[in-house]
Amino acid sequence: MTFQRARSEEQREIRRRTILDTALAMLDEMPVAELSLNELSRRVGLAKSNVLRYFETREAVLIELLEQAMARWQERLSEALAAAVDPRLPAKERGNQLAAVVSRSLADDTVLCELISAQAGVLERNVSVDVVVSHKRFTTAYLGSMVELVQRHVPELGDGARSVCLMAFILAGALSTYCRPSASVLAAYATDPALAELRMDLPRELENAVATLVAGTLARG
Repeated sequence: MTFQRARSEEQREIRRRTILDTALAMLDEMPVAELSLNELSRRVGLAKSNVLRYFETREAVLIELLEQAMARWQERLSEALAAAVDPRLPAKERGNQLAAVVSRSLADDTVLCELISAQAGVLERNVSVDVVVSHKRFTTAYLGSMVELVQRHVPELGDGARSVCLMAFILAGALSTYCRPSASVLAAYATDPALAELRMDLPRELENAVATLVAGTLARG
């Protein structure tokens, strides 16, 4: 794909959207660490300098993809919770249902989990203060809406719902990294089957962790 010079706001928005869509498609093929600005520019059909007119760095592209992935996930989660959490059950059982839905939906979204895992160590390291401020404002508003969603189904969590939401995201990012072993680690498991007990299944481990977090928050009152 090649572009003529963008002369209108509509053309600029189309080009910006194309950059984001192309980067998202690349994340289906490769991990965040391998997505380069040079390859992104080549696939979009723009010079690297032109891509930088829309996004100041590769990390700025990824931050916007993270925000979009978070928004899409929240929409799916809202529908899934409404269908799965039974309001007639005691708080502990509703908490378990919530943990199961949250963990499964996060584990199913591999791109979101990988972007979360890279957020603090990669995405926020090579961007301007303006980009970080914008992203943190988005995250603050997003966390507030997530807290409201969780409290709707388990109001007994109270203010503890904030920690539940925040830690569920952090756990999803961290566990997704451990649950994608390298080729060398997989070979080690094959060499010594006794080591396989260290291999983790993301949906199961994440559900256990989130359920424990919810139950502990409820127990603390």
